[in-house]
Amino acid sequence: MKIEIKTEIENIDWQLISDTLKSVGMAYYSPEKHQTAFESSYCKIFLYDHNKLVGFGRAISDGAYQAAIYDCAVLEEYQGKGLGKLLVQEILKRLQNLNVILYAAPGKESFYAKQGFKKMKTGMAFFVNQDSMSARGFTE
Repeated sequence: MKIEIKTEIENIDWQLISDTLKSVGMAYYSPEKHQTAFESSYCKIFLYDHNKLVGFGRAISDGAYQAAIYDCAVLEEYQGKGLGKLLVQEILKRLQNLNVILYAAPGKESFYAKQGFKKMKTGMAFFVNQDSMSARGFTE
């Protein structure tokens, strides 16, 4: 395995982005919606193994003091090889001196805790589909 890190949006298979997020139990949308989200993001990271897209993530930010990480995922067959950690570290490098928040898929909180993230006591969310997010364990 030879991992290459890219930040450019070139020849991305947006259907793969959507399918990967779905397969790992994260929120997913149409390929076009993911393309818009990634293109509009402050930073984006794509991990490749010999020209095969195997992981990705993005962050939005005001560039001054706040940022949020979204859509971090690694293909299932590449999980457990340190790529998730690499992905988060690469995003955080680009968010230096910014406060960073994220919400993790239920059950994945310990992964982010190992990366230095702390649970928030005051975090709140207003989701478009409140019932679905509650049923999936994201809200109380």
